[in-house]
Amino acid sequence: MTTESTTSDPTEAAALTRMAQNLKKVEELTERLTRVLTSRKGHQPALDAPNQELFAKAAQSYWSEAMTNPARLMEHQMGYWAKSVTHFVETQQALAKGDFAAPQDEAPQDKRFANPLWQTHPYFSFIKQQYLINAEALRQAVEDAADMDPAEKNRLVYFTQQIIAMMSPTNFLATNPDALERAVETEGESLVKGLENMISDLEANNGELVVKLADDSAFELGRNIATTPGKVVFRNRMFELIQYTPSTDEVHKTPLLIFPPWINKYYILDLKPQNSLVKWLVDQGHTLFVVSWINPDASYADVGMEEYVEEGYLAAIEEVKAITHEKRVNVVGYCIAGTTLALTLSLLKQRGDTSIKSATFFTALTDFSDQGEFQPFLTNDFIDGIEAETADKGILPSVVMARTFSFLRSHDLVYGPAVRSYMMGETPPAFDLLYWNGDGANLPGRMAMEYLRGLCQRNELAEGGFDLLGHHLELGDIDVPLCAVACETDHIAPWKDCFCGVQKMGSDDKTFIMTQSGHIAGIVNPPTRNKYGHYVNGDLAQDHAAWLEAAKFHEGSWWPRWGKWLKKRAGAQVPARFPGDGGREILADAPGEYVARKASG
Repeated sequence: MTTESTTSDPTEAAALTRMAQNLKKVEELTERLTRVLTSRKGHQPALDAPNQELFAKAAQSYWSEAMTNPARLMEHQMGYWAKSVTHFVETQQALAKGDFAAPQDEAPQDKRFANPLWQTHPYFSFIKQQYLINAEALRQAVEDAADMDPAEKNRLVYFTQQIIAMMSPTNFLATNPDALERAVETEGESLVKGLENMISDLEANNGELVVKLADDSAFELGRNIATTPGKVVFRNRMFELIQYTPSTDEVHKTPLLIFPPWINKYYILDLKPQNSLVKWLVDQGHTLFVVSWINPDASYADVGMEEYVEEGYLAAIEEVKAITHEKRVNVVGYCIAGTTLALTLSLLKQRGDTSIKSATFFTALTDFSDQGEFQPFLTNDFIDGIEAETADKGILPSVVMARTFSFLRSHDLVYGPAVRSYMMGETPPAFDLLYWNGDGANLPGRMAMEYLRGLCQRNELAEGGFDLLGHHLELGDIDVPLCAVACETDHIAPWKDCFCGVQKMGSDDKTFIMTQSGHIAGIVNPPTRNKYGHYVNGDLAQDHAAWLEAAKFHEGSWWPRWGKWLKKRAGAQVPARFPGDGGREILADAPGEYVARKASG
């Protein structure tokens, strides 16, 4: 494609040349977009939205209320109409004054509408205000659907809020002043770059659109992330075992073994030296081992909770004992790994195995009676969709889980990043936490369904027991000294539900700590930052509300408090143990090979 300029103005000629170049790029990008969409693997439609039955029940409830209480419905409708007409008249009056001023904006501050044009320009002001009016009308309509099951009503509220978030004018080029200004400033290059970003994201996820949150090129495992020195000292089909190089001359006698969640990669605990819990524990004089789980493919379809316990937990515990020549181990379980640690502790108790000296749980749910913000995704239609997906692919693909988690915080993890990347043409930031967030892992099909059906939906571990490896496992079996850390604003494992699970455990020695912030920031909270405080109360006999009311707040990280708790259970000091002592075979340098495997499927 060539463009001949007939103008004598060099500036105009240069602009035409750049336009031609951008058009050529669009043509090439269109071909790439066509290829990626035609080769898209896709997923079960049930994973995209609730079935129509939910909306049908909502409509039935709404109209039933309208028939029994028509005055209330008319009041709401007339209120909506009045606000819309008044808004239109105010905008017309502002335009008629000739000063092109927008009506006064009294809406609450919202970072989506930070551009001054939302307040000063009549066009953008009208669009914003009408969007807010429409959003409030939708929320009111949902509230009016009174005759619904509470769980269904909660789910309706969630999906209605997703519709409201999706329809924000900031998500569309024609009604986003930031994107329009950028397009003019860059002569359309920002839109071309945005299209490149979108196609790259599609190509990276087999045609599924998942917004990249961080610049992948900015990080390399073992170079500037996951850098604490150590060695892989054991490997089987489920995990690699990393033993970290000591940084002290002496270490505690009892080794420490961490089980991170296999939904994500272990290096959330070793992002960089300044916020690495791994490095901090090594510096505290612990012989530290961390499990790095395999990122499973379809060949792991039949791997279930039994394999994770037997070939994961029990195998790792035995290896750590063999390497250190110790009979007992301190263990940590984070998130789903904490849930499975509870199963393992019950199993060991029933087998008469005393290998565990103490257990620590990081944001671990063991009582799922209140499903919290995940309730919309734990109904049968959605779980049926996951079951069909795992039957088809053998795994629950990482992309499905990433999308589900992201929509729990859609403004921050979906629409905001999409606008910046696809409309503004910006490169994602070089942020280690967001890089880790995008480096997901698949789940084996059988394991995913056992977890979702048995633990999440039926809450078997907390209510009656969970059958595994020929045993009936119960929380009451857990009698080792334990410490549980939960996070105040955790939307994945709500602290009050973590608390309820700990209450049901049989140990006489329990410590419960609630830290400020959420599922990740609350745990990755080094003392040097002095950012988030924590609450402590030794009385676990009360309900969660009474516990918090009586709890004492402490400034700063919970790490040192847990460190003191752990030290009392870590034994005397012995000469530092190094990976490879006694001729033990070294398989690889940390962070190992399994952690580098990208999700497939």
